[in-house]
Amino acid sequence: MFNTVDPLYTLSGFIVGLLIGQTGMGGGSLMTPLLILLFGVHPTTAVGTDLLYAAATKTVGTLVHGVNRTVNWSMVSRLASGSVPATALTLLLISHFDISGGAASRIISSVLGVMLLLTALSLVFRRQFLAAVGDRLTTVAPHRTILLTVLTGIAMGVLVTISSVGAGAIGVTILLLLYPRLPMVVIVGSDIAHAVPLTLLAGLGHWYLGSVDWPLLASLLTGSVPGIIIGSYVSARVPDAVLRPILAATLTVVGGRLVF
Repeated sequence: MFNTVDPLYTLSGFIVGLLIGQTGMGGGSLMTPLLILLFGVHPTTAVGTDLLYAAATKTVGTLVHGVNRTVNWSMVSRLASGSVPATALTLLLISHFDISGGAASRIISSVLGVMLLLTALSLVFRRQFLAAVGDRLTTVAPHRTILLTVLTGIAMGVLVTISSVGAGAIGVTILLLLYPRLPMVVIVGSDIAHAVPLTLLAGLGHWYLGSVDWPLLASLLTGSVPGIIIGSYVSARVPDAVLRPILAATLTVVGGRLVF
């Protein structure tokens, strides 16, 4: 499998790995549309391959964030208690459909495009959104915060399994609302850690359904592992104001291409 490593895929994996380590996003929101639009990979195969790519890449990122003590494991367990069952049920549902057909391809591309546009909005208007509703959530009772975290996990499980997008910028924005007192780097680290069981289960499900390209996965991982290590170490040093507008503009263009 590793004899077929493609340097172009490896470079793509490295760049996306850097972004994942720095921002907690980039796996589904950049890699999946990159595979579809630039490399011509079938949408179902792109989603399935990207899910396992994200699981492996974010495992490395979790180790780095864990060593740096920037993971809130209580938050991770709450998210996973919702996302893991939701992922399993979503996989069971889509197993009854022909996910390699043209109709499924169009549905996945449309869902992916909408998710990318929502992700771009969450990047552009995150501060305004947090300012508008953040103060109200500081008075929410702890047990309601736990419930909302589990519900967030459920939503992530469904969306990530279908499109591979949702556990990055959107997830980080919601977590910032639910846990406004935690530093941004801890939110990102926890989001990355939660994505590991979510994307692993979803990716294994897609593998069972036959929508994983293993040589492609090997090429992506060859670049992404060093990329996310570097990105995770410098995550606290790169200004968010620099990355956010660039990512938002990119996602808007790509999302529009997929939807329209």
